Order: sequence, then C-alpha cells, then structure tokens
Amino acid sequence: MKQTLPRIGGFTLLELLVVLGIIAMLAGIVGPQVMKHMGASKTKAAKVQIEDLSSALDMYKLDEGRYPTQQQGLLALIERPSDARHWNGPYLRKEKVPQDPWLLDYHYVYPGQHGKFDLFSYGADEKEGGEGEDQDVTSWE
Repeated sequence: MKQTLPRIGGFTLLELLVVLGIIAMLAGIVGPQVMKHMGASKTKAAKVQIEDLSSALDMYKLDEGRYPTQQQGLLALIERPSDARHWNGPYLRKEKVPQDPWLLDYHYVYPGQHGKFDLFSYGADEKEGGEGEDQDVTSWE
C-alpha cells in the first residue's frame, strides 16, 4: 500500500507577488501624504518650542531686569551668567537648550528687530524664507 503525505496549504509565488505589488502601490500613495504631515508637525513643534523659550526669556527678564545679551544667548536660561545678580534659574526643565525639530540651533537676536528679542528657526533648509518644511518659524508672527 502506497502511503501519501498530507498536503500542506500555502501560497504560490504568484500570489505572493500580487500581494507585494498591492502593498507597494499603497505605500506609493500613502507615503507622500504621511511625509507631508510630518513636515507640518515639525513646524508646529518649532512654534511651540519658540513660545516656551520666549516664556523662559520673559521669566529671565523679570529676575534680571533685562533679557540675556546676544553673547550670552539662550544658554543663560540654564547656566548662570557671570554678571547675573538676581538669576533664579534654570528657566528651562532640560539640562541643555533644545534644538529645533530639524536638530539645528534656534537663532536668538537681542535686541530684536521685530520685538524686544527675535527668536527663530529657518526650518529644514536652514535658509531664510521657504515654504512647507523649509519655512521660517519666528517669535514675532
């Protein structure tokens, strides 16, 4: 008597290729939309960080009577400057000054051209102007 082995169900190579093709098409459609929203999220995160840093600068001014000099920069929010008399910091919860969502340093100008100080990020391209993820994020708009 001839013994037959039971057949084990599986997928054919053709079926697997069809499924991979469908997944690739979906990724091609959905991927760009996801990336567009990620860029907008980074811009919104930069706006929130600039607002937080601006609040910390205002608290520094309440204690010292002035904003940090341009040379002291944002570092004055976490490390006591040598000429500070009434420094009551650190004014940030973190041990270092945060970078923007593109891992670049924020720009701090004092005195500012648009307000008492200017705090901004040039966005992903690190150049003035731009659209989308490359747009500037500022404390004055």
